[in-house]
Amino acid sequence: MKTLDKNKIFFEDKKKGLKIIKDDFIKTPCIESNSVDLIVTSPPYNVDIKYNSHKDDVSHEDYLNFTKDWLTKAFQLSKDDGRLCLNIALDKNKGGQQSVYSDILQVAKQVGWRYHSTIIWNEGNISRRTAWGSYLSASAPYVIAPVEVIIVLYKNKWKKESKGTSTIKRDEFIGWTNGIWTFNGESKKKIGHPAPFPIELPKRCMKLFSFKNDVILDPFLGSGTTLVSCIQENRQGIGVDFDNDYCEIAKKRLKSAIEESQQTKIN
Repeated sequence: MKTLDKNKIFFEDKKKGLKIIKDDFIKTPCIESNSVDLIVTSPPYNVDIKYNSHKDDVSHEDYLNFTKDWLTKAFQLSKDDGRLCLNIALDKNKGGQQSVYSDILQVAKQVGWRYHSTIIWNEGNISRRTAWGSYLSASAPYVIAPVEVIIVLYKNKWKKESKGTSTIKRDEFIGWTNGIWTFNGESKKKIGHPAPFPIELPKRCMKLFSFKNDVILDPFLGSGTTLVSCIQENRQGIGVDFDNDYCEIAKKRLKSAIEESQQTKIN
């Protein structure tokens, strides 16, 4: 993985093929075009989460423009058979009802991404109800699905060109190709980030949609969960985040995961 601007590299472990880039993903020059096998990410949802360095309550139009920009960049960086697992909200009611999943999928197609499937993430501990609208009345009820989705997209070719080594087990393959995944979310307090996702999510995506030693990218690294999963699942990983504090959290988690993996090998 070629580094085009070393000043942007916040952390790197060349032996394991890991890199944290502190930069704006849309503008960063630090990742080569056509170099990424799989992108696993969860961008901001535009629901007024209090991030350190990102405004999460812009207009829906501005949010979709931002989405188009980063999806365009991601498309350029992906290999011809590159894939994208995009974790987003199904819809939202905060600040007005919006069909987030449908709108983002249409933007992705406009950019050039091709649609493969959608995985429903039934997050067991999710709780987002803020209002009934109208309680026990047909006048104005709100219907809110307590799930998120993972859109599976690809660049030009769905079938992988290289014959790599798969690391998925038989029962995992059978279970995960059923497009309803049930596992809990992650604790904000435990991780120290306002919107972390659980390691189960990138783990499943990596094992199902990539080979051992493939290059995995997370354009919105946050607390570093995707790269921690790369260590555990023997993938190379690139994570990008603009916020210094989040890069520090990710760096700390990576160092701990690397030490743990080394101890596991010794034992």
